Amino acid sequence: MTNERTLGKMDGVNQQYYFFGKRSMSMEKGSTREEILEAALDLFAVNGYEATSISQLADAVGIRKASLYSHFANKQDILDTVVETVLKGYADHSIFVRADWDDPEFTKDKTGMTAEDVAKLVQGQMRYILHDPHISKGRKLLMIEQFRNEELAGLQTKQNYEDVLNYFKGMMEFLIREGTLKNADNEIMAAQFSFPITVWINLCDREPEREDEVMELVRKHVMQFFEIYRK
Repeated sequence: MTNERTLGKMDGVNQQYYFFGKRSMSMEKGSTREEILEAALDLFAVNGYEATSISQLADAVGIRKASLYSHFANKQDILDTVVETVLKGYADHSIFVRADWDDPEFTKDKTGMTAEDVAKLVQGQMRYILHDPHISKGRKLLMIEQFRNEELAGLQTKQNYEDVLNYFKGMMEFLIREGTLKNADNEIMAAQFSFPITVWINLCDREPEREDEVMELVRKHVMQFFEIYRK
């Protein structure tokens, strides 16, 4: 599904909108190998890796087990390829990875960001990662496997803690330099700002019907944060 989200103009900027669109990965159906990867991501995200059998994967694609082994050496090979593809999509499309708040090229259109601008930015990214089918399933896979797979636990920590916190630390530093927010411990500010958002994403994963409620909470959260820290 195409998930194009206009996040709104930056204050005083006429030429650029922030949007996220198109599918984030190339696991489109069209070959047996790609269909196996699609089925694996679907099943791993619901059942977990250990609870998903080769027979289930073969059945989901409509092939025999022997045919599956002509595409992948074993189930671990399938998992490794799924994770690699999910990570590529994450690296290519996540603002948490691509942002560099110390790069003038990245920040040139962010001067004068208001609380409303930041709220739209966060809401747009949240909707993207909630609705992009591969990003969403990949996140659920990591949630399930983090307690059983050391490598995936590390990826979970990186994607859902370190990258998120570093992104918002950079944003806080930028807004402090801009004179928008008062000077304080930027790591604590980033934690106070981002951790409720992470909890709300998890809530939407469990109860998707509450998404509109969560988006309004995000808007109120951002507005109150700016009220507390505005210089």
